[in-house]
Formats: sequence, structure tokens, C-alpha cells
Amino acid sequence: MSSGRKAMTLFVTVILGLVLVILGLCTDWPLWAWPTAAALLLVTALVTHRMLTPKREAFPREFGPDPDLQFPEPQRQEQRIAHVALPSSVADYDFSFSATVRWLVLDAADDAPYINPAGLAVEAVLQRARVLTAQQPPDRSAFVQHQLDGVLGTMRPDASGRITAMAQDVSLSLPELDRERLVKLSNVRKDEDVWEHERNYERSKRAYLGDDVLKDPGTAVVWWLSRNDQQVEGAVDRIGLLAQLSAAANNENVAPVFEHLVSPPVAPYAEADGGPHAPPGWQWTPDSGTPASSNGAAPDATSGSFESLDSFLAWFGFAPADPDLDLFAERLMNLARAHDKSDVVDELRRRFGPAQPPEDDEEAGDTPPAPEEPPAEPEP
Repeated sequence: MSSGRKAMTLFVTVILGLVLVILGLCTDWPLWAWPTAAALLLVTALVTHRMLTPKREAFPREFGPDPDLQFPEPQRQEQRIAHVALPSSVADYDFSFSATVRWLVLDAADDAPYINPAGLAVEAVLQRARVLTAQQPPDRSAFVQHQLDGVLGTMRPDASGRITAMAQDVSLSLPELDRERLVKLSNVRKDEDVWEHERNYERSKRAYLGDDVLKDPGTAVVWWLSRNDQQVEGAVDRIGLLAQLSAAANNENVAPVFEHLVSPPVAPYAEADGGPHAPPGWQWTPDSGTPASSNGAAPDATSGSFESLDSFLAWFGFAPADPDLDLFAERLMNLARAHDKSDVVDELRRRFGPAQPPEDDEEAGDTPPAPEEPPAEPEP
């Protein structure tokens, strides 16, 4: 009997005896009840002892497997790898891969060759990572890193079947220079897309105007009315202009039916007309060198018509309300006086008003005053 069972049997017997004694004294048992109580106490002690005694095993412990024998825990080893280049889906843009590789050596036959578990584990992890990264774009390194955490987070056997390997603390990044290049390329592609859309828009607009709006004068008038449906008279006034635009868009002459609505073209003023440049509406006669109107007649200074003069001023870019027009007219008068063109001076004076002739004009003429000579420097 072991000490534990003895202590428990004695404890139960003493407690039960005390209970019986207290009960007998309190109830004033007769004398014959005390031996009965002692017998009951003895039977209780025997029953408690039997209950605490373990059953005999079917097989002796020395002939059976030892259930308390603990098998040793398999030792997992690990190794840190850093900055390993893994390919991306774009050539010459490699990821930088870092991770902690863990492995477990599997049982092998007695005649199996010796292995380097660390090398096999690292190689297995890199192969699994390479399969994933080779299909991903280089500008998604953060997203691919989370994918690698899931792919490499499970122990899997390698190709040799000698170890199982996994990886944790995975880090995947792209070099900063490559990242900057990708940003520039992305911006260029976006600009090209915008430019291509603008080209397509411009091409579509040209096709719309040339093939539809300006196909003929009638279509052009209808297009203008659709945009200005409340201005019918304005459409009538612009028929000639729209006919010209339609003819120019189709590289044709204005249709005869619209010619009377088109303003006559202004004759070009060039040396090909027989002289130096002349304002619109003027031609130079080679025999006299004097300006003539577009119909070949010399301008009549006394007729009161300033059409040729207005064309001349418009050629210089002067508007009727230009504040510099009076000054320009005065300079023209001085230039006409210098060349003894009194009729031109009178024409300009009637148009712009009298100009005060310079004092001593007849004496001094138009000879500019001689520049003053600088004072001679004193000799040292």
C-alpha cells in the first residue's frame, strides 16, 4: 500500500469514528450499540482501502510500451536572406526580396545522401517566390509583398522531398532609381494618351467641318441657322461668306449662283503690279510712277472720295479712332511737302484737318538740322 492510499484510509476512518462517537454521546446509545459502531467503522476502513487500491494491469508495465516516453520535438532551423533579386513581368526591373527562411528536416532512409538543409530550404522558398513575382508588374511591389506572405507562409516540401520550408517576415521592394524611371514612363504614356485623344478629336472635328458642315454652301447655311435659329437675316447676310468657306474647304471656286454674293477680291499690292508696294486699290503706272486706282484711273483729289486713302491707312493698321492717326497724317503731309506733292497735302488736309506748317518751311525746307558736335576734350 502506498503512502497516499494509507493516508486517505486513515483520514476517512478517523473522521467517521469521530462522527459516530459524537452521535453516540449526543443520543445516549446503549452499550450494545458501541461494538456495532466499531464494526461499522472497521468495514468502512476496509471498503475505503479497497476503493483506493488501483486495478491490476492486464500486462505488466515492463512488458508493454512505455506511455510516458516523450519523443523529441523536431528542431526547426531558420536563416535570414536579404536583397535577393527576383524578376518582375518587365525586363530589367527586378524586385529586391528579403525574408526569414525556416525549414524542417524530414526522415530519410539510412543510405540517403547527406544534405545541406539551409541551402535546400532557401532554394525552395526562392523558387516559390519567383513563380509569383515573374507575373507581377514592378510598380506593385507593396501588393506583391502581401501575396508572398500568403504563398510562403505554409511549410511545403521541396523538390528533393528531404525538407519542408516556409518564409516569414517577407519584404519586397523596388530600387528607387527604377521607381523614378517607372513614374516618368507612366507620365509619358499618360501624355501620349491625352495627345492621341486630342488628335482624334481634332481629326473628327476636321472631318465634321469638311465632310459635313462645309460640304456645300447650302449645308453651311443650314448649319449656321441651326446654331443661330433666331437670326435669319444674319444667315442671309453671310451666304456669300459661307459660300467662300465651302469653296475653300473643298479646293473649288465659288459656285456661279453665289458669285454675286461674294465681295470682289482685293488686288495684291506687290512689285509685280509694275512698281513698288502700293496700298490696296492702288496700282502703279510704269510711265509716270504715280499711283492709280484699281480701275487704272488716277485718284481724283478733288472728288472728295477717300476710299483709296482709307485702304492705304488700313494697310498700315490704323483704325478710324486710332489716337496716333493724326500724328501719322501730319508726317505724311511733311513727306508729301518734301516731294512737292501739294495735291496729296491738300487731300490729307481735307481729310484730317489743317496741319500747322513748320516755321521757316520755305527757307529751311525739310533738311534736318545738323547734329551738334560734342565739345572738344581739353588737352592734358
